[in-house]
Amino acid sequence: MIALCDGNNFFAGVETVFRPSLAGRPVVVLSNNDGCAIARSEAAKALGIKMGDPWFKIKHLEEHAGLVALSANFALYGDMSDRMMTVMAGLGFSQLVYSIDESFIDMTGIRGDLVARAHKVRSRVLQWVGIPCCIGMGQTKTLAKLANHIAKTAERKPGSFPPHLAQVCNLASLTPAELRAIFTRTPVGEVWGVGPKISEQLAAGGINTVQDLVQLDVPTVRARWGVTLERTVRELRGQSCIELDDMASPRQEIACTRSFGQTVSELRPLIEAVSSYASTAGEKLRKQQGLAGAVRVFAHTSPFRPGPRYARSMVVPLRRPTADTSELVTAAVKGLQAIYEPGHQIAKAGVMLLDLIQADKLLQGELNLEPEERPDRTRLMTAVDAVNNRYGKGCVHVATTGSTGRPSEWSMKQERLTPQYTTRWADMPIVRA
Repeated sequence: MIALCDGNNFFAGVETVFRPSLAGRPVVVLSNNDGCAIARSEAAKALGIKMGDPWFKIKHLEEHAGLVALSANFALYGDMSDRMMTVMAGLGFSQLVYSIDESFIDMTGIRGDLVARAHKVRSRVLQWVGIPCCIGMGQTKTLAKLANHIAKTAERKPGSFPPHLAQVCNLASLTPAELRAIFTRTPVGEVWGVGPKISEQLAAGGINTVQDLVQLDVPTVRARWGVTLERTVRELRGQSCIELDDMASPRQEIACTRSFGQTVSELRPLIEAVSSYASTAGEKLRKQQGLAGAVRVFAHTSPFRPGPRYARSMVVPLRRPTADTSELVTAAVKGLQAIYEPGHQIAKAGVMLLDLIQADKLLQGELNLEPEERPDRTRLMTAVDAVNNRYGKGCVHVATTGSTGRPSEWSMKQERLTPQYTTRWADMPIVRA
């Protein structure tokens, strides 16, 4: 038995925890540089705001419909996610955090009323963290994901599904007739792994609901759509094909890229930005116990602004695979210096770590061609990560990222940023009796 726990409208929900006056109001959270909507409250969805709508197109709703737009506060969201996941972990034996607001939990072997247990955990998350969530359960990951969709839809749209499935839905507890009725009501596009393109192809063949998909012949599915959709069909039938370990496999590339809050034309702020991105990428690399064999750095102007165009990149190979921040930053800065050309208004830059391998699989040795043996800095990097995790991102950083006490030319535009209530002492809310 697998459960999927999902925080409802997570970014908007976190903002509402610290500003209860936002409850029931249309709220959107904007992407980097306040560009477009990446999260919406239910009231914002009711206004017709779609995911990814540019801010300039929906800005008029701020005055006419009371829309509240906020800059993304990722430090706050990440901390609240950790709190929510910690409480959710009590639902079962093991947990895989799938995204910032979702986690799969293995409930195999747990006895008793699973729905009642899930309701208790959901109430605990709401009371202790303040985030409303929904829980879906099934014999496979795909069924758990589908059950989560049903739990949310039954709560938000009364009448769409039986009311007892709202907030918590256990598909394994339904009779075959009840399950068939649920599948018949659910569009095939709501199935995890069925994207818009495949959904259109299925609809062209008269396959519009989950029940239609489940009834397809498996060999035919594999021959026409491939093994991925075949696994989806098998999972919908209760045959587990996706292990939790498969979903947690290390990434093959790690990227950290940002658009600047304002264009940059000088080399110094570009070096600061690239150094910061390489440091962040290095931290992500160490979290998956990996090493990078090469660093790619790029910079380009905006295609939407007048002026000369510029877009260049360079891959800097590393003589030894490493996760050392200083070596990754050094490589990225060297690449940037090689591709930099004055006279351009750079709008975006980024760093990608390539040729990733696991640290425990580095078996090949090499001749030591350096005059002095480089010390092993693994313990130093571990200490730096621990300090930054405890006292805030960038508390300890390489010098080329610049001073953390002054605003950077390349920093993101966040004109509507709320306080970091749980991650910065100065922003902690004060409660008085």
